[in-house]
Amino acid sequence: MLVVGIPCASMGGARRADGTERRGGNSVGFDERMAQLGGEIGRREASHGPHLDAAREKARELHARVAGALAQFHHACSAAGSPHLRIELGTPHLDAKHVRAVEFDLRRGRTRAIIVVKSRGEVTLVGPFAMGKAEGPCRSFAFDAEREILEGLEDWMSRFLEEAVQP
Repeated sequence: MLVVGIPCASMGGARRADGTERRGGNSVGFDERMAQLGGEIGRREASHGPHLDAAREKARELHARVAGALAQFHHACSAAGSPHLRIELGTPHLDAKHVRAVEFDLRRGRTRAIIVVKSRGEVTLVGPFAMGKAEGPCRSFAFDAEREILEGLEDWMSRFLEEAVQP
């Protein structure tokens, strides 16, 4: 929406958290402010580093399990005469929604399923769902609930594969 009659200069004079006035136009001040803000946020988030590392390691472990199962699926499809049934497996990366989580996904066409590994010690299986639609259903498990995670993973991946190959 375009607002007419309000000059951009009227946005100057905004106040910083410490109460001092902030003015635009000075890139050195802008750069300094961004460095200061980066330091503040970095210090605030630093205590979450070890937990995020644990989530990253758990995500790698689950990714390897899914990759192995997917290789079996692809091999069986090819042996049965359907080599065109291919599923994409994304690599683990920082979650798009949660700054303290790692995610990876399965995709084929518009069908997607996501594994989110949160630094608070939780694995969430999302989907399958059609991209552009609401995400879900979701099931969450504690890191140490290995048996439940594997059972949930098998069910989640089976549902994804069935939905993903529908014409």
